[in-house]
Amino acid sequence: MLLEALVDAVLPIKGPRGRPGRPRKRPAKLHGDKGYDYPRCRKALRRLGITPRIARRGIESSERLGRHRYVAERSLAWLVGYRRPQVRYERRADILLGFVYLACALICLKQLNRPKV
Repeated sequence: MLLEALVDAVLPIKGPRGRPGRPRKRPAKLHGDKGYDYPRCRKALRRLGITPRIARRGIESSERLGRHRYVAERSLAWLVGYRRPQVRYERRADILLGFVYLACALICLKQLNRPKV
């Protein structure tokens, strides 16, 4: 039910400078697991001009989506590495959001300070 709202919330994709044409508003294709294998989801994506790449229930293995899914899962695992946002000690959402921003900043700092191989 929330797939269309999620896709509409995606910010415009900016390509390299000097590229002809306007920047894309939506991605060209969307990868999803078997939880999104419903005709209404596929129709909604096609209506928006997005190619659905969704594993089919009972037919396909969702392992093929692993290489695309790994990026999001890894990023969430880094965020879960900081205990305060994971356990949610804070009752107020603004304080929790501040801790999430702090954790994201620390993750970026670690990536920037990582030695080049």
